[in-house]
Amino acid sequence: MIEDEIRRRSSEEALLAILIDPFSTEPDKAGKIAYEAEKGGADIILVGGSIGAGAMLDEVVSSIKKSASLPVILFPGNVDGVSGKADAILFMSLLNSSNPYWIIQAQALAAITVKRLGIEAIPTAYLIFEPGHKSAAGWVGWVNPIPRKKPEIALAYSTAAELLGMRWVYLEAGSGAEEPVPVEAVKIVSENTKLGVIVGGGIRSPELAAERAKAGADIIVIGTYVEREENIKEKVEIIKKAISRI
Repeated sequence: MIEDEIRRRSSEEALLAILIDPFSTEPDKAGKIAYEAEKGGADIILVGGSIGAGAMLDEVVSSIKKSASLPVILFPGNVDGVSGKADAILFMSLLNSSNPYWIIQAQALAAITVKRLGIEAIPTAYLIFEPGHKSAAGWVGWVNPIPRKKPEIALAYSTAAELLGMRWVYLEAGSGAEEPVPVEAVKIVSENTKLGVIVGGGIRSPELAAERAKAGADIIVIGTYVEREENIKEKVEIIKKAISRI
C-alpha cells in the first residue's frame, strides 16, 4: 500500500512531494519534471490543480509514470481529477469551505469511480489558510480561511478530522502564496493529533521548507518553485537536503 510506505518513511524523515498541474502542464513537460525531480531526490509526485484536471489527465499521469518510478498520487480539484492510471488519490474534504459541495458532495460523486478503478484512497482533510482564500483553490472552494494568527482553529478542524477517521491533513496556503502556512499551525497540529501532516503553498526556499519540516510536517509540497523547466534537479536537491537534515 502506498499510504503505508509513506507513513513508514515519513516517520523517519520529512518527504518531498512535487505537485504537477495537469491543466497547465503538457504530458511531455510533466514527464520531464518528474524525471528531474526523482533525480533530485523527490519522494512523491502529486498531480492535480484547483481549476480542473483538463482533458489530458490520463496522458499526464502516463507520461510521469514512464519517466519516473516515484508514486503518483492524485490531488484532485474536482470530480474530473480522477485517473485510474495513478497509484493513489488524496481523497480530500475541504473542511473550511462554506459550500457543502466541497465538503462532501464532490466526494460522493467521485467515490464509486475511485472504488471501481481500484485507486488507493488516502482520506485527507484539506484546510486553506490566509491568504490562500485569494488563490484559485480558495476562490473555487468558497473558503472561510483560517487566520494566520489563530493556529488553534487549524487544530480544531484537524482534531475533528481525526475523530471522523481521516488519517492525513493537508495545510494549504495556496499556490504561489506570498507566505506559506505558519510554522505555529504546523507545530500545533503535529503535536496534538496523530494525523500525517502535509504542508504546501508558498514554499519557495529551503529555509521555509526546513522550518515546516522541523515543526512536524511529514510531507513538504512544492509546485511553483519547479514549474519552470530550468534547474529542476538542482532546485529539488536543495529543498530535499534542507528537510533531510531535520
